[in-house]
Amino acid sequence: MLCVKQHLPIFDWGQRYSKSELAGDLTAAGIVTIMLIPQSLAYALLAGLPAQVGIYASILPLVAYTLFGTSRALAVGPVAVVSLMTASALAPLGISSITDYIAAAGMLALLSGIMLLGMGLLRLGVVANFLSHPVIAGFITASGLLIAVGQVKHLIGVSSSGHNLPEIIETLWSNVGDINLSTMMIAAFALTSLVWMRQSLASVLQERLDMPIGLAGTIARVGPVFAIVGTVLLSWGLDLPELGVGVVGVVPTGLPPFSVPLTDWSVLSALIGPAALISIIGFVESVSVAQTLAAKRQHRIDPNQELTALGASNLASGLSGGFPVTGGFSRSVVNYDAGAQTPAAGAYTAIGLLFAAVYLTPLLYFLPKATLAATIIVAVLSLVDFSILKTAWRYSKADFAAVATTMLLTLLVGVEAGVAAGVLISLLLFIWKTSRPHVAEVGLVPGSQHFRNIYRHNVLTDPRLVTLRIDESLYFANARRMEDLVLERVHMDRDSLEHVVLMCSAVNDIDLSALESLETINQRLNDLGVLLHLSEVKGPVMDRLKCGHFLTKLTGEIYLSQYDAYSELKGGTAS
Repeated sequence: MLCVKQHLPIFDWGQRYSKSELAGDLTAAGIVTIMLIPQSLAYALLAGLPAQVGIYASILPLVAYTLFGTSRALAVGPVAVVSLMTASALAPLGISSITDYIAAAGMLALLSGIMLLGMGLLRLGVVANFLSHPVIAGFITASGLLIAVGQVKHLIGVSSSGHNLPEIIETLWSNVGDINLSTMMIAAFALTSLVWMRQSLASVLQERLDMPIGLAGTIARVGPVFAIVGTVLLSWGLDLPELGVGVVGVVPTGLPPFSVPLTDWSVLSALIGPAALISIIGFVESVSVAQTLAAKRQHRIDPNQELTALGASNLASGLSGGFPVTGGFSRSVVNYDAGAQTPAAGAYTAIGLLFAAVYLTPLLYFLPKATLAATIIVAVLSLVDFSILKTAWRYSKADFAAVATTMLLTLLVGVEAGVAAGVLISLLLFIWKTSRPHVAEVGLVPGSQHFRNIYRHNVLTDPRLVTLRIDESLYFANARRMEDLVLERVHMDRDSLEHVVLMCSAVNDIDLSALESLETINQRLNDLGVLLHLSEVKGPVMDRLKCGHFLTKLTGEIYLSQYDAYSELKGGTAS
């Protein structure tokens, strides 16, 4: 039973489900359902898909996450960045049929789901740690800006294409003569309303109606619903489609289609790479949101189980006519603030969306695309944060280079190039930093048993003894540099030196390449008449060293503490 609870958390929290939790979950579900309808429509259009596909992608994934997820507030569904990545992945395929395009989007979700499930089975939740936060922040900022510029066409009523900033701007400029004033007016109304509701509605409700802060904030966050209702009424009453204003049009009613999206092998193979990128970015975004909300209620999430939950959610989306999904920040915050107590809130939200898909979609016929574009722009501009460049420049020029490169490639080349560069740069930065380990020569702090850098503190040293503290695990990328640093220091005091101690308190691992370097150091020092000693070697590292012949050939000793080594070796030879 414990294994079942581990892989199906619903059997854990479901056994303790109470009426108070039911009330909180139902309240949150009602509010999130209202919020998700316009969001789902908007993100489907952002992905280049019919509006109803966004609703389909928000129903079964929520049910799947209820079964497998560990976060009590995370709301899964379409999000801006993943929707943009979906559009970027499908555009190069040259698919002309909308049916085939929807099938390709579903296959992308299936591939992403399979990859996430595989990562979950292999317990690869730590993959989120391999992407540096500055690089992810730079990618999200550039993606938000790219999304906003890409929606300008709907605000001014012209056509444009392209998946990077130069292409979008060029096509917008070439069609500037086709601007529709009626579309611009409805867009201005929607943008103004949305910005005001985001920035001022909560405070107005608190001051004038004496509304509680939490309730006022929740109403403000579902503001897009009011903008949609208002612009639909305007569009219908003024017959705006006759004036050239683009509207959503007929949105099919009914249940999501349940089938395996069929695509040929050439399409499938072309989607594998984008699916991998979407899986990684989606997981990083989702687990970040889940951890943030869990910390507020002193809960914990399991990143490995979250991989499984997201994988199941994407499989459910692909099999029900949807596209890739992940945990969204804005809807999850609303879910949390509205009182969601368990993942069951997602299942109740799915029921509300199912009702909307069956009965409410005809009401969306007159919904202007400019309103959906305004909804997207207001949402994604909150992701744009150029201050990360200033912060990175002040703290680390290497991190600044990584962030700037990621942002520029995302804007100038495309989303896939940007995220691929971000992943690659994160790994390269890690290798570069660890390949240049900090090695400090240390001495004894007078009146203590502590050892500190001789260039930073007044410490006691001995001309016959050199202690070098290695502040990094040793592996193939830094082994040779460590070898050079040790031998270079030895040659500085060749005549008087008798002992070299490597202080290993910060060394958590030594791979085979580093072991060979240690053997080389030991041999070279022995040729010079200098003994090599180790101190403060951690247990797991010592276990690894015992597997080879290094310890039997070591010319010196291994000391439990650096103080023991210093006390025994200063002014004499090792016993």
